[in-house]
Amino acid sequence: MDVLTAPPSVERLDPERINTELRACPRLPSLGSINSALRELLNADQRYTSQISDVIRRDPSLTARLLRLVNSVYYGITTPVKSIEEAVFYLGVRQIRQLAMVTPVIEDFQRLAGNSPFPWREFWQHCIGTALLTGEVLSCTQALPDEADYVAGLVHDVGKIAMAAAFPVHFAEIRRRVAGGRDDLLRIELEVLGISHPALGALYLRSHNLPDIMVESAQFHHEPEAARLYPQVVAAVQIADLLVRYARIGISGNPEKISALAWQQASGWAILFPQQAEAERAFARASLQGYLDRLPSILEGLV
Repeated sequence: MDVLTAPPSVERLDPERINTELRACPRLPSLGSINSALRELLNADQRYTSQISDVIRRDPSLTARLLRLVNSVYYGITTPVKSIEEAVFYLGVRQIRQLAMVTPVIEDFQRLAGNSPFPWREFWQHCIGTALLTGEVLSCTQALPDEADYVAGLVHDVGKIAMAAAFPVHFAEIRRRVAGGRDDLLRIELEVLGISHPALGALYLRSHNLPDIMVESAQFHHEPEAARLYPQVVAAVQIADLLVRYARIGISGNPEKISALAWQQASGWAILFPQQAEAERAFARASLQGYLDRLPSILEGLV
């Protein structure tokens, strides 16, 4: 195995130093309790639009995202929607629930990333796009996706955010080398910092006692076959991540181009469809391609 060395200007860190710096990184409070009042209300047997609207009004950022989404090209509404009640009617319960989760998480992400130079808005689009597609991938397997699966997709690249927050000098050097196109992202991260973003993301989430489904999504989204507890969810995240990168929706921070063959032959397919015929996989891929065509319009309304 090659001995990886960092340039003299940037010190490659040992595991103890990485752990120490990462512990000083702020936690993401939204991942511990995501808009519990709204979630409970949406899960209730009686869902009254007026009650849901009252809860949404307490959060100006959520209100703005909700109105922006419902008035996006995706919904094709000719007369702009201005009332929250009307927006709730158009979006439906599941969409509202996802919107309620993405708003505080992205705001936490933004605070954590700070002022590190990076196209963060496009990165948030990549994260949300992966979250949405994770649910679509799981739907193709007849498994009913829930919000845990959605959040797993949302946080899959949290290691990059933690890297920008805890190791800004190393993050900048990694970005510089990535722009030079000399090597793949994971190898550059190991060479410069001493840890890759999947391992760093898992370390960060585990240090804040967050659920295993999030930890495994962060750690194994490039190799779902290594996941022990939630291989199906991680497989869905892998395929969703590749699909969003293939369509060049947002920016993941990894400039490697993804071909149609790369996402169609990802290792996650064997986990999601272990016994099923190629015809069923082909149907799933066609369904995902259709959703992918609509995704940019959805994201424009979200972030």
